[in-house]
Amino acid sequence: MNIATTPAEASTAPLARRIADFAVALDYDLIPAKVRERARIQMLDGLGVGLASNAYPFAARAMAGIQALGGAGDCGVLGRPERLPLRDAALANGILIHGLDFDDTHLASIVHATAACLPCALSLGEHLGAHGRDVLVAYAAGMEAAIRIGAAVKGGFHHAGFHATGIVSHFSSAIVAGKLLGLTVEQLVSAQGIAASTAAGVQVFLEEGAWTKRFHPGWGAVAGITAAHLAQHGFVGPSRPYEGKFGLLETHLQTHAGEADPALIADALGQRWDLADTAIKPYPVCHFIHGAADAALELRAEVPDPRAIRSIRILLPGPTLPIVAEPAADKARPQTDYAAKFSAPFVIATCLLRGRFGLAELEPAPLADPEVLALSARSHCEADPDTAFPAYFSGGVELELSDRRRLRRHVRVNGGAGERALNIAGASSKFLAAAGMHLPPAAARRACDAVLAIDMKPLRETMPALVGG
Repeated sequence: MNIATTPAEASTAPLARRIADFAVALDYDLIPAKVRERARIQMLDGLGVGLASNAYPFAARAMAGIQALGGAGDCGVLGRPERLPLRDAALANGILIHGLDFDDTHLASIVHATAACLPCALSLGEHLGAHGRDVLVAYAAGMEAAIRIGAAVKGGFHHAGFHATGIVSHFSSAIVAGKLLGLTVEQLVSAQGIAASTAAGVQVFLEEGAWTKRFHPGWGAVAGITAAHLAQHGFVGPSRPYEGKFGLLETHLQTHAGEADPALIADALGQRWDLADTAIKPYPVCHFIHGAADAALELRAEVPDPRAIRSIRILLPGPTLPIVAEPAADKARPQTDYAAKFSAPFVIATCLLRGRFGLAELEPAPLADPEVLALSARSHCEADPDTAFPAYFSGGVELELSDRRRLRRHVRVNGGAGERALNIAGASSKFLAAAGMHLPPAAARRACDAVLAIDMKPLRETMPALVGG
């Protein structure tokens, strides 16, 4: 029998229990209309990026490896004709949604929240024949869990060498899957406990621009689906996977464990909707660079000839420097498109020279552009003393010109975040541009309209617009 936690017990109940209480009780009508709209916008953004990924070699190579695991199934893959078994489809969709690092980020959590929830919601929802509104509810429940876990560790996963989305996606996917499967509170507690034994994702990919980051949220979806099914059939997981001795916060934060605030994981669940604050990326690069990229683009209008730039001082949130600025020699000359996404010098140099930074700027020719690389080499990165991090990914750029003039811009609220968040029109424009890399314009438009009405019909009626064949 499902017995929810009483108000008197809530503050002392294990965190997994409090999340389970929230998720099991959540209903479509309990989600404010504005939050549902933001959820549709964020789903649209993730699906558009997922479609665009098919224009890149990693998509076909990932599909070949996934197909080698098993046969055909009943679940679709974004932009592709293949039908895969449930967990394989979730893995494939996760790789596509996160593969370009162009998907959304909750800034305070430093988590790609949609990538941590949507692959599971999409594949399991289709597999179960769920209605789109139930998929949206499950997605929303997972988003709130993902964001709060990320917020509670205060950047600690990254500091300890883990990719936060790679960790959090196991738990959020267990919540999404448990909601769609109709798990009881007790079963959903166990599912989170089981997920604690699969959560992983090291950041060693940063050394050479390897592809493993792309794989992390899809693998989290596989683990979450597995955990929920095991729990549904009586498999017992620990009830305190977050705060227990040798639980997530202790093992994965290591020396940073004392900096965490576990209470944030269940803080105001169902009362404050953090998913609505998730930022959509205007640039296909690490979100930590976005404020500085905004600043560089503003400065470009004042520099008619970028060749007159003698040096560039890039101001970034201090805790992000090891990820986007170090080691300096490697960041100045990224060897792959993925390494370039995590290079503040390369991104800022490109913005100053080209006046833009989109997916086209990550193609082989721009990556090898000697003018960009020369300007990148004249850059250095420092901690921003005026940053609003982690609330926003602030950034600044200071230029010294050949005539010794200095120009400076600082952006406190990066584009796509806070009061600069993309609305439906802005998100639709980004979707059409991204999806249009793989789909004909009319097909991209149909897909956009279908996603914006995703909660109005069974998911299986939406999926044909999102898959090939």
